[in-house]
Amino acid sequence: MERAFYKVAMRPGKPLMAGRIGGVPMLGLPGNPVSSMVCGHIFMVPLLAAMQGLPKRALPRGTARLVAGITANGPREHYMRAESVDGGVRVAERQDSGLLSVLSRADRLVVRPPNDPAREAGDVVDVIEI
Repeated sequence: MERAFYKVAMRPGKPLMAGRIGGVPMLGLPGNPVSSMVCGHIFMVPLLAAMQGLPKRALPRGTARLVAGITANGPREHYMRAESVDGGVRVAERQDSGLLSVLSRADRLVVRPPNDPAREAGDVVDVIEI
């Protein structure tokens, strides 16, 4: 395999890799189900679109207001599972990558840049629809 990258600075999904095998694109998703679902959405959906001849682009991002505050983010970009509620978005309290129940209720990913400070209710954040 010609490796393009291995590991990315994101949560969930650090052990992600991509490359080519015999000229064919290959994407290796993490083994954790939630990490695989998030990485599949972030990386595989655009890859499949490009393979169909559609324009090469990342998933579109929008913005939403937080209905409750969230703590500061760590050193990796974080894709937090969240639900649309009351005209805004509520980030799930528990973000453990083993919690499929949280992912099953989520309809958005709140995208937090590395070292993003704590946010308060009413702050605007980037979101990706899932």
